[in-house]
Order: sequence, then C-alpha cells, then structure tokens
Amino acid sequence: MDHEEKGCTTPRNHEYQIPAVLICPPPPRKKNDRRTKREPPRNGYFQSPELDKFLCDAAQSRQTWA
Repeated sequence: MDHEEKGCTTPRNHEYQIPAVLICPPPPRKKNDRRTKREPPRNGYFQSPELDKFLCDAAQSRQTWA
C-alpha cells in the first residue's frame, strides 16, 4: 500500500546513476578510398545491345517531354 500512495519515482541510488565520461571518444574515421575504388575489368565492360536500345529510346522520349 505504501508504494501505491507514493507513486512512481526514478531510482536515485548510486548504482543506478549513469557514470560520468572522463574522456571523449575519438571522432569517426573516414573510409579508405583505396578500398572503394576498383580497377576496370580486364576484358572491358559488357555491352548489351538491348540496353543500348533501351537507353536511346529513353533519351528520345525524355527529349520529347522537355
């Protein structure tokens, strides 16, 4: 009954407190660009005639809307 009369409260005991941070963490590091860059394939890129036709058709239809 005593708990109901008192209501809900935040625990204030030392063991429940968030400890103070003494040293700030280091800033995040940038990603190494050497990893993300890739060499082009030795045999070149795949050339698809269907893809070329699709892109040409898309470019033409875009010009008609502009």
